[in-house]
Amino acid sequence: MNLILVGVSHRSAPVEVRERMNIHESRLPGALGDLVARDGIREALILSTCNRVDLVAAGEEGSATEPLLRRFLAEYHHDDPGAYDQHLYWYRDGDVVRHLFRVAASLDSMIVGEPQILGQFKQAYLAAREAGALSGPLREISEQALAVGRRVRRETSLGASAVSVSYAAVELARKIFGSLQGKTIFVLGAGKMSELAARHLVSSGASSILVANRTFERAQELAEAFGGTAVPFGEIFNHLRRADIVISSTGSPDFVVTRAAAEQLLAGRKQRPMFFVDIAVPRDIDPAVNDLDNAFVYDIDDLEQVVSQNREERQREAVRAEKIVEQEVERTLRRLASRELAPTIVALEQRLESIRTAEIERYRGRLDELTPEQRQNVDALTRGILSKILHGPITEMKSRAGGPEHGALVKVVRRMFGVND
Repeated sequence: MNLILVGVSHRSAPVEVRERMNIHESRLPGALGDLVARDGIREALILSTCNRVDLVAAGEEGSATEPLLRRFLAEYHHDDPGAYDQHLYWYRDGDVVRHLFRVAASLDSMIVGEPQILGQFKQAYLAAREAGALSGPLREISEQALAVGRRVRRETSLGASAVSVSYAAVELARKIFGSLQGKTIFVLGAGKMSELAARHLVSSGASSILVANRTFERAQELAEAFGGTAVPFGEIFNHLRRADIVISSTGSPDFVVTRAAAEQLLAGRKQRPMFFVDIAVPRDIDPAVNDLDNAFVYDIDDLEQVVSQNREERQREAVRAEKIVEQEVERTLRRLASRELAPTIVALEQRLESIRTAEIERYRGRLDELTPEQRQNVDALTRGILSKILHGPITEMKSRAGGPEHGALVKVVRRMFGVND
């Protein structure tokens, strides 16, 4: 195959190195065109995200592809890749296939099971195809990687549960309300974690958002980002009863919402449920609020417990996903290796047939004494002998296709029978 991959990821390199190697989406067509235009490179794929940059090349048989990729990196980034060699990982042939399958299945992501990587991989594949950089085995491998990613999502629950506090808030809100369509969110304190939770809730269907912060300008800034409304902090109880979901992280030393205040809010809502996500330390919501009918309070420890349980579940599902990946890697390598055998098998058959016909020609004078039927029998006999001679090596090569000894065995067979590359 002569496949090679060089890359960096969140596992191997700090963000400043990933930034240096990053190739923006708008520059992908040019970078791909540059790669495949280089002598010795037939196909290329580039996956560039905030957490990884992977460059894959399929080289001409016998070409040294690693120096070509190093030269590309040096010229494209106007930088010496040797300066960050310690952060680069290199894969070849079967290990390239395994790496791409694991990436597409989200087994190599910062958060295992996250869904975005499959879409990012698809965009990288489409960009390479549109640039004319995929035309052979690497195209098949890329398409199979996408299929593996879809199979993992279909056959496992790897991405089904929340593994961050902000996603856990969404998961719990869905359990309480069923659907988040049309629900109103009130954000008390415009910190980063509150913003993330609000963002996930809005993307899950919540329709409107109110924001209150002790610094009103920050409340306005966050509200504007969500198309919501900023509320002066001193007026929060004039608006809280409108909220189905309250996300609170104010840094207040005392409870912002007491049990008595919550009773009044619920009465004003005619007992429609209220969900409080308290991610403040010390807590903003009085735990006694959870004793009220139709009030649901989850603090940071509750959310972390949900996340911890979900992480354990994802680890179990990741084991299942790894088995799927290994199955698919083995199948793909066998299929590609079997396909690569075709030229060798044809060359072997042609080589032995040329020997057979040459020998028959050498004995033609003696064969003239035979009847046409006898000459046909000699022809059939010699063809049968060749078939039996070839059966053993061809069967052995096919049985080892995709395995570690495959390449060496093919070379030995070709050398034994005098078949040139």
